[in-house]
Amino acid sequence: MRILYIGAGYVGACSAAVTADSGHDVLVYDTDEKKIGMLSSGDHAKIEARLFEKGLADILTRNKDRIAFTADYGAVRHFLDKCDAIFLCLPTPELGESGESDLCFFNAAVEKLAQAMARRNRGRQSKYIVVVIKSTVPIAAADATVKIFAKAGAVNFGVAGNPEFLVAGKAVGDSLKPSRVVIGAWHERDFKIMRKVYQRFYDSASVQYIEVNPKEAAAGKLLANYYLYNKLMQCFDAAGRVSESFSDIKFENLKKILTGDQRLGAGDWGFYNSLYCGGSCFIKDSRSLAHQLRAAGQNTALIDSVDKANKRQLKIFLARAEKEAGFNWQGKSVAILGLAFKRDTNDARHSPAAEIIKFLRSKVKKFFLYDPAAMPNFQSLYPREPKAIYASSELAAVGRAEALIIATDWPVFHGLADYLLAQKKHPLIMDGRRLLQNRYDDLQRAGFNIIAVGSPFFKAI
Repeated sequence: MRILYIGAGYVGACSAAVTADSGHDVLVYDTDEKKIGMLSSGDHAKIEARLFEKGLADILTRNKDRIAFTADYGAVRHFLDKCDAIFLCLPTPELGESGESDLCFFNAAVEKLAQAMARRNRGRQSKYIVVVIKSTVPIAAADATVKIFAKAGAVNFGVAGNPEFLVAGKAVGDSLKPSRVVIGAWHERDFKIMRKVYQRFYDSASVQYIEVNPKEAAAGKLLANYYLYNKLMQCFDAAGRVSESFSDIKFENLKKILTGDQRLGAGDWGFYNSLYCGGSCFIKDSRSLAHQLRAAGQNTALIDSVDKANKRQLKIFLARAEKEAGFNWQGKSVAILGLAFKRDTNDARHSPAAEIIKFLRSKVKKFFLYDPAAMPNFQSLYPREPKAIYASSELAAVGRAEALIIATDWPVFHGLADYLLAQKKHPLIMDGRRLLQNRYDDLQRAGFNIIAVGSPFFKAI
């Protein structure tokens, strides 16, 4: 099949790469010429510098004869004449913290596409195309999209929903081996096309292939992220508080007890502690769900409480420095290790580091920042911070700091304990990811004060 992707971000690039790997001919369009150049370069280093996703560079270079990238909309118009499906992978950020989705990028792309659709096949529009919404959108977005196309005079098309359930850092692997594929459509003709697009998964015994209507598909995506967000907050705000409040309780042992109960869900996902839950999905999608329910006249107290718990988690963690360790932030130099919202990605959206800087900006003298992959993205996402100094390594950042905060769970930070134990300086250690939990006793005996999520205060001995 011939498949077009509009948007070459995390979702678009990874999904398009796997679609090409399935044997389809793929064209990916994006307005960002630099991004297009890097993704189409065939150079692993350039691809990973743009999108740090394990396996993405390999799959793009392996399928270079079946996937093309362009910033030229003329190529899109030409491709439409024989196109079978178009995937919309546009950003739908939140407007402030209102929960309302900013659809300006999405709607602009749809309106431009609608005009091109109406002129395809020299205006005859003889080729049927299904337009697939992969962006996370409000529940009624598919109906609104149909109206935009109709207003432009487009005919002989369908609109379907195909929400993504990708995990940043594992997007390619999850696309190659999804647990489920959800297709939302109103018409059998659209379902038939989507079955061909996803033939490798439709025929798979290990993949749950779910066909629903577009509203159910959109609502399912929002609800899935809300439930996952809620599970994390239950751990942060309950198990975490218990293990911080009572001596002789180790968070990891509570985790074993909880994950041993299959009623709480197979595996240990969500049973970990952190200073903050970031990323582009959980926060935004939960607020969007609440916003839409409020507009429908519903009470959203439970959903709202989850986001409040996340904000509370970071405030409690940072406040422990003064409350428990007697540490005064005023005029201090602070190292923040990790700018990505989690390991194995360079995605810095809703990064804990950004929230920490916001919280401490008026007090701290200098921030020394380091991340092995996300520093360029962090610098482009957030306004220039005059107090920030970007370090060349985690050791360079820590070496000049009076307090260090581990904000991202990069494996490279596990080695910090040995470095710290060899130094004469004793900065306050704030482990927001419990990365050093096997060395807390050693560090405490060496004279370090330690504040860690999921543990009471470790006072230097």
